[in-house]
Amino acid sequence: MVTQAKSFKQKGIIYPESDGQPMAENTKQFELIVLIKKNLDLLFDNDPNVFVAGDLLWYPVEGDNLTRRAPDVMVIFGRPKGDRGSYLQWREDNIAPQVVFEILSPSNSAKEMISKYKFYERYGVEEYYLYDPDTGELTGWLRSGNELAEIEQMIGWVSPRLNIRFELSDGELQIYHPDGQRFLNYVELAQKQEQAEARAKQAETRAEQAEAELQALRALLQQRGINPDQV
Repeated sequence: MVTQAKSFKQKGIIYPESDGQPMAENTKQFELIVLIKKNLDLLFDNDPNVFVAGDLLWYPVEGDNLTRRAPDVMVIFGRPKGDRGSYLQWREDNIAPQVVFEILSPSNSAKEMISKYKFYERYGVEEYYLYDPDTGELTGWLRSGNELAEIEQMIGWVSPRLNIRFELSDGELQIYHPDGQRFLNYVELAQKQEQAEARAKQAETRAEQAEAELQALRALLQQRGINPDQV
């Protein structure tokens, strides 16, 4: 969690930008949070009105600095990109995050997770996804009226809002972009970029070789008194 001491004051009320809790308790949880957040950044990179945040405190009620949650990842459609110390909903056209992700950590209690579920249900979340990396259990809920109803089959499920697909491979969460490409971590993305640059370089080299061969052929024809433009 961000450890800045900044706060936003309004009418004498302070809305802290840190709850003093770490973003993750172990490397597996941290890597999954970053994987989801960064791939969603890429997915909506060209849409200026989709805000994606990781571990950011969300305050849904003006004047209430105790009612808050910091989803591991949340996606808000209809709000501009940009840095924020917290998400004060009443200052964001009163738009609640539509999609939230939670990656379960060893210390999360059943009581805590029930509380999170009730919070997301009460304050307007449309899609809630929960993954336990230790057990490989993936659970999702979709809004139906005033309730978040559990999704019966998460394997192969496609998010209505994000259009991403969820799969489990040997208990490991796999998420796929709308074009079918798997969510990649930083190393995999870097390798993919290097491969693309190598292919581009090879194509450039082949084009240069073809141009050189063409020029050599033109010169040969000219030596033999043949106009290459009339051949």
